[in-house]
Amino acid sequence: MELIDFILHFDKHLQDFITAYGTLVYGLLFLIVFMETGLVVTPFLPGDSLLFAAGALAANEQNGLSITLIIILLITAALLGDNSNYFIGKFLAKKGEGAKLFGVFTIRKDYLDKTHAFYEKHGARTIIIARFVPIVRTFAPFVAGVGNMTYKKYMSYCVAGAILWVTSISLAGYFFGSLPWIKANFEKVVFGIILVSLLPVVFEFVKHRFAKK
Repeated sequence: MELIDFILHFDKHLQDFITAYGTLVYGLLFLIVFMETGLVVTPFLPGDSLLFAAGALAANEQNGLSITLIIILLITAALLGDNSNYFIGKFLAKKGEGAKLFGVFTIRKDYLDKTHAFYEKHGARTIIIARFVPIVRTFAPFVAGVGNMTYKKYMSYCVAGAILWVTSISLAGYFFGSLPWIKANFEKVVFGIILVSLLPVVFEFVKHRFAKK
């Protein structure tokens, strides 16, 4: 329940942190984005809501935050996180073939071959769309590494996805987060962001079902 409260009211917690520690908030933002994108075991950390809240708080000059610095810093954090996740997946796939990953998923040669083929064919779209989907964005780089997706190809779309994700949501918070209705209903805004983020998954699911028929 405390985690849910932290995610839904991240703007308030972030404001309290700024009041207490000032610009050290940059380090906190960097750490959360890095962990959310870079550690496959922490997909529950706030991502979209954090970017939106950070942008909204940067719009308030009294907080002393730079939206430009936030965007640059969090793009860097997202890229470093994605690369960590990619290489962790690649390392575990190489070392654990034939074994159980996290004691649950069996790594077999045919699984690796199929995953590699999928990412070589659909990896570009997968990496960019996944960036905007909570939880999925944490696993996509890891699975790309497990599937041994070509690193050069992975990085090009990883960079594009990180820039689009951080810039669009941070600027949305910067320009609209200070509106009275949004400030008074931030919890609803967070739910709205999550629902919009899940639309690509719903679209792909429906498209796949109709394609089967």
